Amino acid sequence: MTTAIRIPGYVAGTWDIDPIHSDVSFVVRHLGLARYRRSFERFSGVIVTAEDPFASTFTAEIDTASFDTGLESFNRHLLSPDFFNVDAHPTATLTSTALRPNGDNYLLDAELTLLGTTRQITLDVEALGFGVGIDGAQKTAFSASTTLSRADFGLTYQSTLTNGNFVISDDVRVLVEIEAVLRKDA
Repeated sequence: MTTAIRIPGYVAGTWDIDPIHSDVSFVVRHLGLARYRRSFERFSGVIVTAEDPFASTFTAEIDTASFDTGLESFNRHLLSPDFFNVDAHPTATLTSTALRPNGDNYLLDAELTLLGTTRQITLDVEALGFGVGIDGAQKTAFSASTTLSRADFGLTYQSTLTNGNFVISDDVRVLVEIEAVLRKDA
């Protein structure tokens, strides 16, 4: 193992994201004031923890229509070509390209494809641990975050208030809490 970071209980293997115990959220500033957060309800992914932790990989797919604002007209607008354009681009994908140490945590370099545009992003990752769940299955958990520019992915719709504030910020905070289960055949 070539890692400078020791992860207690580290297990090499292939892990499937447990969507019941995971969360993928986005946060934008609304009206230049509040932080507005919503979670995607449908996503999947695979983590491969390698013998050398820095050779580990991560892939994920998110159903971009799988959130609910609580207001049907707002949902329709966010699903329209002004924002997620789900008819043309129903999923977003993330594929890791490198994992690097960052103090006691990691930086995960990845390619994010959203609205047909692929950009390199970096997520701050904390390895939360490895252990055995109530059901006896081997589990692992990670927390990750990054900030993206909507404009980098062609999400340029904007309204400006009379005070000059934007209705929705260009910066989007992405927050990810992942619990995954080791594949039995791994």
